[in-house]
Amino acid sequence: MSVIIALLMGILGVIYVLWQFRNVLSYDQGNQTMREIAQAIQEGAAAFLNREYRFLAIFVVIVAAVIYFLLREWQTAVAFIIGAIASGGAGYLGMYIAVRANVRTAAASSRGLHEGLRVAFGSGSIMGMSVVSFSLLGMTILYLIFDGNVNYVTGFGFGASSIALFARVGGGIYTKAADVGADLVGKVEQGIPEDDPRNPAVIADNVGDNVGDVAGMGADLFESYSGSIIAAATLGATLVVAQADPLAYVGLPFLVAAVGVISSLFGIYMVVGEVWDATPTSHSDTDVDTPAEPELTSTEEEPATVSTPSYAPVSSTGTSSSSSGGFLGFIKQFVAKIDENATQEELLSALRRSVWGASVVVLGLSLLAVLLAGVHFNYWLVILVGLVAGNGIAYATEYYTSYTEKPTQAIADSSQTGAATTIIQGLAVGMVSTVAPALIVAVAILISVWLGISAAGGLVVDGSITAGLYAVALAGVGMLSTLGVTLATDAYGPVADNAGGIAEMSHLPSHVRTRTDALDSLGNTTAATGKGFAIGSAVLTALALLAAYVTAADVESLNLLDPTMLPGILIGAMLPYLFAALTMTAVGKAAFQIVLEVRRQFKEIPGLMEGTGTPDYKACVGISTEGALREMVLPGSLAVIVPLVVGFVLGKEALAGLLIGATSSGFVLAVMMANAGGAWDNAKKWIETGEYGGKGSDAHKAAVVGDTVGDPFKDTSGPALNILIKLMSIVSLVFASAFGSGWFSF
Repeated sequence: MSVIIALLMGILGVIYVLWQFRNVLSYDQGNQTMREIAQAIQEGAAAFLNREYRFLAIFVVIVAAVIYFLLREWQTAVAFIIGAIASGGAGYLGMYIAVRANVRTAAASSRGLHEGLRVAFGSGSIMGMSVVSFSLLGMTILYLIFDGNVNYVTGFGFGASSIALFARVGGGIYTKAADVGADLVGKVEQGIPEDDPRNPAVIADNVGDNVGDVAGMGADLFESYSGSIIAAATLGATLVVAQADPLAYVGLPFLVAAVGVISSLFGIYMVVGEVWDATPTSHSDTDVDTPAEPELTSTEEEPATVSTPSYAPVSSTGTSSSSSGGFLGFIKQFVAKIDENATQEELLSALRRSVWGASVVVLGLSLLAVLLAGVHFNYWLVILVGLVAGNGIAYATEYYTSYTEKPTQAIADSSQTGAATTIIQGLAVGMVSTVAPALIVAVAILISVWLGISAAGGLVVDGSITAGLYAVALAGVGMLSTLGVTLATDAYGPVADNAGGIAEMSHLPSHVRTRTDALDSLGNTTAATGKGFAIGSAVLTALALLAAYVTAADVESLNLLDPTMLPGILIGAMLPYLFAALTMTAVGKAAFQIVLEVRRQFKEIPGLMEGTGTPDYKACVGISTEGALREMVLPGSLAVIVPLVVGFVLGKEALAGLLIGATSSGFVLAVMMANAGGAWDNAKKWIETGEYGGKGSDAHKAAVVGDTVGDPFKDTSGPALNILIKLMSIVSLVFASAFGSGWFSF
C-alpha cells in the first residue's frame, strides 16, 4: 500500500509539473531584443545538452551491458537504464523551462517584483517537482514489476548517479569556464560591467548558469533523493521483524517521500499561490515595448504573448477578490506578501517560510504515516532529526556565505590589502565553515542510530545495529522529503540571474533592472544554501548506501587491523582531492581558451568596445561546449572504475574502507570549497554595494580575483564531490554480490 501511495503521489507531481509548465509559458516574452537574447541562450543550452546526452546514451548502453555480464541480472540492467532516462529527463525538462522562463521573468518584473518572483520560482518548482515525481514513479514502478525485490531497484540509483556525475561535472566545467573567461577579460582587462552585450562570452556565461545550476543541481539531488530511499528500503528488507509487518520497513521510506510531495506543493503555494486564484487578469501588461503581434524568434511553438489568463494577486490582507472563504481562504493566509519595497531579508524570509512550512506539513503527515505503517514512534523522531539537520546545514551555509554576516565581510575587509590576503582569508573562512556541518551530521547520525537501536528492542529479532543504520538512512529520506520546494528555491536562482542579464543587455528601464537585481541577489543566497543542503544530504545518503553495501556484501566487520582496510581508507581519502584537481584543471584549460577567444574578438572586431560591432557569441559557446564534454570524461570515469578495481583486487573489506575514506574527506572538502567560493563571491558583492570604495576600487579588483578563484570552487569541484561519494557507494552496492576477498590473502 505504501508503494502504491508513493506511485499516486508521483503522478500528482507530474500533473503539477504539466500545469505549471503551461502557466510559465503563458507569460509574455517582452520586446524583440529580449527575445533574440533569450533565443541565443536557448540555442546554446540545447546544443550543450544534446551533445552531452548523446555521449551519455553510449555510456549508459555500455555500462548496462557490463552490469548484465558481471551480475547476470537483466532486471538490474533495465533498472539502470530507466534510472538514467528518468534523471536525464528531469534535468532536460528543468533546463528547457529555465531558459524560457528567464526572459519571461525579465518581462514580468516590469509589472512588479512579486510578479517576477512568481515566474522565476514557478520555473524552479518545475525542476523540483520533476525530480521528485520522476524518481518516485521510476522506483515504485520497478518495485512493483520486480515483485518487491529491492535489490534490483538499486540499478535505478546507479543509473541516476551516472547521469548526475556527468551532468554536474560537465555543466560545472562549462559554466565556470565561460564565467571565468568573461570576467577576466570583460571586468578585469576591459573594465566593462557584468552581462555587458559587448562581451563575446556573455551568452555562454548565461547558458552556463542553466547547465550547471539547473540541470546539474537537479541531477545531483535526483541522485540523493533516489539513493536515500533505495538505501533505506534495502536496509529495511534485511530487518528480521518479530511483531510488525516486515514490509512496513521497506515501504516507510516510500511513504515519507509520498507525503513529501504534498508538503512540497504546499510550500510552493506559499510563494506562487496567487496563480491558483480564479480571477483572470492579463499577463501581457508590460512596459518593455511588447509588440502587439510579435514574431516568434524561437524554433519551437510556444506563445509569444498571452494565450491563457493569469490570476488575481492576493491582497495585502491575504485574501483576493474571490474565493476568500473556506479552506482555500485559510490556506491563503500562508501565501507570501511581497511589495515593491521588500528588502532582501523579506524576500529571503518568503522562501525560507515556504521550506519551513513544507517541513511542518511533512512532519504532521509523517506521524500519520508511521502510525499507519505500524512501526515504532522513534522512526518519526528520526525523520524530525533529518529535517532539522538539513535546515541546520542550510543555515550554517548561509551564515558563512552571506555578505550580511561577519565571515564574508572579513573577506571584503581583507581585500583592501590586495588579492593575496583576499585568497588567504577566503580559504580560512571555507575551512572553519566545515565545523558546523560536520558536527550537525555527526550528531544527526548518533541520534538516529540511538533511536533506531532503541526501536529495535522487542521488535527486531537480530541485527539491532542494522536497525540503527536503517534509521540513519531514514533520516536522509526525512532531510530530502521536502526536496520539491527546496530544489525550487535553488533552481529559481539561475532563472533570476539570466533575467537580470537579459534586462541589462536589453537596456530595460532602471526600475525593471532594480527588480531583477533584487531577484538575482536573492538567487545568489538561495544557491549558496542549496549547495550546503546538497552536500549535507549527500553525506547522509552516502553513509546509508555504505551501510547497505556492508549488509549486501556480507562484510563481517570493519576491522582497522585488517591489512586491506587501511589502504582502502587512504585511497578513498585521496580520491576527492584527485577528483577536485581534475575538475579544477579542466576549468582552467577551458577558461584559457575562452580568454584567448574573447581577447581576439576585442582586438579584431571593429567597433566592438564602442558598441557598434557585433560579437561572435557562438564561438565562445562552442569552446565551452567542447571543453566541458572533453574534460568531463576522465573524472566521471574515475568514480565508476576505482570502486570496481578496489573491490575485485583488494576485496570487499578494502572497498568498505575506500567508501569510508572517500565519504569523510569528500564531505569536508566539498563544504570547504563550496563555502569558500560562495563567500568570495558575496564579498565582491558587498564591496559593490559601496563598501571600501565600491566598484572600480583596488579592493573591488582584489575581490574580483577572489571571486574568480572561487567560481570553480563553488560551482564545479565542490558540488561534483557530492556525486563522487554517492556514485562510488551505489556502484559498490550494485556489484556487492560480485566482490570477494580479493587477490591478496594475509
